Order: sequence, then structure tokens, then C-alpha cells
Amino acid sequence: MKIRWGNCVYLRRVSIIMAKIHSPAVAGQFYPADADTLKTVVDGFIDAAVSRPDAGVQAVIVPHAGYVFSGAVAAEAYASIAPTERYERVFLIGPSHREAFRGASVDVECDWYETPLGRLRVDTEAGFELIGADSIFRDFHNAHVREHCIEVQLPFLQERLREVPPIVPIIIGSVDGGGLRRIARVLGPYMNEDNLFVISSDFSHYPSYEDACRVDGATGEAIASGSVDRFLDVLLDNARAKVPNLATSACGQLPIAALLMMMEGREELEIRHLDYRNSGDAAVYGDKSEVVGYHAFSVVYRKGAEKNTGASGGFSLTAEERELLLETARRSIETAFEGKYWLPSDTQLTQTLKAECGAFVTLHLHGRLRGCIGNIVGVRPLYKTVAEMARAAAFEDDRFRPLTREELEQVHIEISVLSPLRQISSPDEIVLGRDGVLMVKDGRSGTFLPQVADETGWTREEFLGHCARDKAGIGWNGWKDADLYVYQAEVFDEQ
Repeated sequence: MKIRWGNCVYLRRVSIIMAKIHSPAVAGQFYPADADTLKTVVDGFIDAAVSRPDAGVQAVIVPHAGYVFSGAVAAEAYASIAPTERYERVFLIGPSHREAFRGASVDVECDWYETPLGRLRVDTEAGFELIGADSIFRDFHNAHVREHCIEVQLPFLQERLREVPPIVPIIIGSVDGGGLRRIARVLGPYMNEDNLFVISSDFSHYPSYEDACRVDGATGEAIASGSVDRFLDVLLDNARAKVPNLATSACGQLPIAALLMMMEGREELEIRHLDYRNSGDAAVYGDKSEVVGYHAFSVVYRKGAEKNTGASGGFSLTAEERELLLETARRSIETAFEGKYWLPSDTQLTQTLKAECGAFVTLHLHGRLRGCIGNIVGVRPLYKTVAEMARAAAFEDDRFRPLTREELEQVHIEISVLSPLRQISSPDEIVLGRDGVLMVKDGRSGTFLPQVADETGWTREEFLGHCARDKAGIGWNGWKDADLYVYQAEVFDEQ
């Protein structure tokens, strides 16, 4: 998402007069279509669960088969959530079973999802934020129309939570490792105590009962380790073992891997294994020759750990890394005049410079702003982001004419490397000079880098008011009911 100084543009939502409702696709097949019967069935599963509520459940991994097969396992995960928990939204993430597409589809066409127990509101604004943050997210409505992996979770949410928050339905299609990292990078800031993540996945498909127990045991241990590398290694080992009839170790392996990526560096979180069964354990339909496996997990805060708001914080660059980034920015602009594309050699790059994080490049000419473009959310290695943003600041900031060769000799380059976004509940959390702010409201958004407060000497209210009025275009007081996010920046320039 390429944005100007303080003017991040998200995809805007077109007003819809008639509310659009997602109708149930598998009611009467995967679960009862009659409301009273469905309520009785779900409540019965939850009442029979042995899991006790945990404080601050951050995420659950749950199966999505017919309730007669997997309902009891799913109930163990939902029973771990206290009925009184009040989340702002629930991110429901599952794999695509019916449609082939690339990336992750966020349903922003429907305002409500309906089940026999009633309707759940869709947080379409959050959905548009995701789509605006990275092109890996898109709106491919067909992916949601007949998909069951999210739908079967909704009655459990409706029966377990006293207040059911809005939902964000996400279906992941085919993505490579880089695409999965991008998905995790964008979703990471939302993984905090205000939100619940529901990861929908069944496990081994169609081996014998004994083989399923063995394969699912290895997969479950890998997930419980919290290591995405170990999880992916076990999936590969299972595939190489050529287990008879094993079609997959986990149909939701991409959503699970994304969750594990979001947990990287989050030492305050731990994964708890709650239950395992497979379809061979079903009382009536338990054919043991070809089964499907079901695990339930929860992700909770460790006792005594300080709760994290989702941002893993910034990191420190060495003097050599800063110098290389500044050289990258300048040489990227220089070579652009010749129609060439310059990047440092791989031997010069450290792991920090290869990390995905947001960055701004600011150009000053004779002490005055001459261009500034940046990415708030990191979607590619830092050194590549700096190279691209430098060229964009020089030639694509439409507030200024393109930079000339003569001006380049006198331009002063400043780089701001950003930490992940962290949503805040009160503007009192903003520390002037330390925090940059991003505000989002009604499809509009704007941002100020941390150094703006130091440069202007504004109070907190002036900082927010100018950002709301001048950058987001939502009026001086628009920040008061906007979604607010903060981030930190490591700022350095040419001496």
C-alpha cells in the first residue's frame, strides 16, 4: 500500500442501502437447520466439554466437519472461552474447499451472516482495512458463498458468548510462503486481547484409524510447539511417509501456519492442546477404515505474563545498516534517471535488512519537504521497501513535480523504519515524539510520523486534530470516534 506523508489511502466502501445477508449453505447437512434443535445440540456439546474457561483466550483452532463427527471436539475449544469475554471482533479464518483463487478473500459484500440462531454482523470496515493494507487480501465473494468451514463455527459463537461481536470472514486460497508471511504481517497487529481468532481446520483426511492417530499426533505436537518451521516440516514428513489414503495432514494448514507466524516473538502466548478425536470415534457413523482427524487448541496468555497489544515492537539498526539503507535510497534515485534499478548485493545484507517492516523515505531540499512516500505495513524486505519508497518520493509524490538530477545533488534523505501497528483504545496512550498515529474512519485514513510532533510542538489534541482534518479528511474532531493505531519509528538521515 503506497501512501503519502500522512495520507494513507485505503479502498473506500461504496454505500449500500439494502443490507446484504449471507444465507446458510450447510444448515441441515453439517448441523441442524431447526433453531431449537441446533441450540440443544450445541449447548449439549459445550456442557459435556471438560475444558474450563481460560482468561484471555486469544485464538482457537477448531474442526469444521459435521457436528456428529467433530462437534464434541470443537466444543472443547469454545468451552475454553469464558462466556463473559467481550471481544471487539472475531477473525474467522479457514481454507477454501470449493473455489480456486490466489491470496486471501475477505467477505466485505455481506453485512450479516445468518444461521438458524440469528444473524451476526460483519465488520466490513475491518475487512476493507485488510484489503487496503496489502493486495494479498481481496474480495472474491464466490469463495464464501458455499464455504462451510466458517459457517459451522457461528452457532458455537452464538451459544457460547453472551455478546457476539462482529465477525471478519477470511478464506485463504493458494499462497506461497512469502504470501503467507504477508497475510500474517497484516493480521498481526489485530492479534491482541481485544480480538478473537478462530482458525478452522480438520486434520488427517482418509487414512485408517490407527494411521490417523499416529499422523495427527505428530501434527498436533508440532502445533503445540508453537514453531511454524516444525509444523511445516512435519507436514512434509507426513507426505513423504506415503501413508495409505492420506490426502492431507491438515486441510487448514495455511491458516494454522499464518497463526503460528503471528505468534512468533510473542513469548507471552502459549498454545494448549485441548482434545483429539477422529471420525472413527463417532458413535453411530464411526467407520474406522477411512477417517478424518479433529484437534482442538487454544492460544492463551501465560500466567503472570504482561498482555501484549499485538505489536512486537521495533528493532534497532546498526550504524552500518543505517548507512547501507541511506546509500540504497540515494543510489535507487540516481539509477532511476538512467532507467536502471539498483539494490545492494546479497553479501551486504543482514537478517535485519531482510526483515519485512514498513518504512518511509523523506526528501528535504534546502530545509523544506520535497517528497515523502512510505509503507506503514511491511510486505517486503526492508532494503527493497526503502529502494522503492525512495524512487516514489522522488518521482511519484503528486504534491511535487518529479525530482531533477540537479536537485538530487542537494537533497537531504531521511528514512523512518516503522514498528508494526498497534491499535489503542484511548488517545491517552499516545506519547508525543515517540508514537506515530494512523486513524481510520468511514473508509478514510491519515497518518503522522512520530517526528511531526517534535517538529511542530503541537499538543496531543492538536496532533490528532491536524491529522484528522488535514490528512484523513474527517474533520478536526473526527479522531474522537475513529479507529486509532500507533507505531514507533527509528529515524535517521544523511549527516
